Amino acid sequence: MMNYTKLLKDYNLKVTPQRIAIVDELHKHGHMNIDSLYQVLLVKFPSISLATIYKNINAMIEKVFVDEVKIEHKKSVFELSKKDHAHTICSTCGEIEDMDFSLQNLMKEVASNSSFEIEKTSLCFTGICKTCASK
Repeated sequence: MMNYTKLLKDYNLKVTPQRIAIVDELHKHGHMNIDSLYQVLLVKFPSISLATIYKNINAMIEKVFVDEVKIEHKKSVFELSKKDHAHTICSTCGEIEDMDFSLQNLMKEVASNSSFEIEKTSLCFTGICKTCASK
């Protein structure tokens, strides 16, 4: 099991029961939108507000501890920050999978073919997952 307290401290984030719970849920589920996170945390913390969750998520994004994955025509989902990877998203059921591979070469190519200095990437592929395709 991950030591969430140490992890939060390593990123200079104040350790609170709510933050530990957010990290735990993101670790368990991989990708979650704010509404799903709120519903789960409401069971553990009946007085928690959406504003508290947004505030904590934004603090974690600022410290590059959590990443926001923006999905076209859907609510953003959040995940614990990881090494370079892309996402595959099912256009039927919304399932999201991580694809581990290096984006360094792509970032270099984009930087050399544009006037931008690339700081961060977010790459999503949309298609139909095996489960939906077999229906």
